[in-house]
Parts: sequence; C-alpha cells; structure tokens
Amino acid sequence: MHKKLSWLAVILWMGLIFFFSHQPGDESAALSGGITRWIHTVLTALPLIDFEIGILHTLIRKSAHFFVYLILGVLVLHALLASRVTLFRASVYAWFIATAYAATDEYHQTFIPGRVGDVMDVVIDSLGAMTGILIYLLVYRIWRWRKQRNRS
Repeated sequence: MHKKLSWLAVILWMGLIFFFSHQPGDESAALSGGITRWIHTVLTALPLIDFEIGILHTLIRKSAHFFVYLILGVLVLHALLASRVTLFRASVYAWFIATAYAATDEYHQTFIPGRVGDVMDVVIDSLGAMTGILIYLLVYRIWRWRKQRNRS
C-alpha cells in the first residue's frame, strides 16, 4: 500500500506540472505576474530594498521551476525506495526520471500558444531535483544514524 501511495503522489505531482505547463503563455504570465506584483509591493515597502519588477518576475518563475522539481525529486526517490530499489540506484534513477520529465515538459511547452521550451529551465529543474534528492538523503542518513544510536 505504501508503494502504491508513493507512486500515486509522483503521478499527481507530474500531473500538476503538466497542468501548469499546458496553460497558454498569457495565463501563465498572469498567474506569475500577480504573484510578482504582490511580492514587489511587500519588498518595496521594506527600507533599503529596491527590486526591478522584471528581474523579480524572472526570479520568481525560475524559483518555481527549481522548487517544483525539488519536490518531484523527493517524491520519485521516496517511491523508488518504497519499491525496494537500493539507495544509490534510487537516487540516480530519481534524478534521471525528474530530469527526463523536465526535458519532455519543456518540449511539450513548444506546442502551447505563447510558450517556449527552454534548455536553461531543464537545467534549473534538474538542479532542483538534485537538491531535493540530496536533502532527502541527508535527512535519511540522520534518521538512520539516530535510530541506530537509540538502539545502542
């Protein structure tokens, strides 16, 4: 059951990524633009902080790529471990699956009006997945170390 739920989480997260990628360019820009304007309003209210809104918009969009694939990397790694794949192989496979999905997602965007596929987005997505996997591995190692220490 745990294995099935883990893979269901992966599929649902990939579906969410697909949903956002399938939005036409104007809808996608409106969503991220609204978030950008809100953050810009908050930041400019703080003393000594001055962000140009275009740079902030790019930063928010790229950060979203990174974070979404960080989560995907964690979910895929967890599902692979629940499927009894060894830790090293699961880590490599999780990164490969997330990166391959990022590449196909960017390709998919080339068919959506107002969207383009960007190799740099695949790189950002891949780094996000790798970061998520590394965080998962670090937490996993700490958890195992504490568990072994408590047995002693």
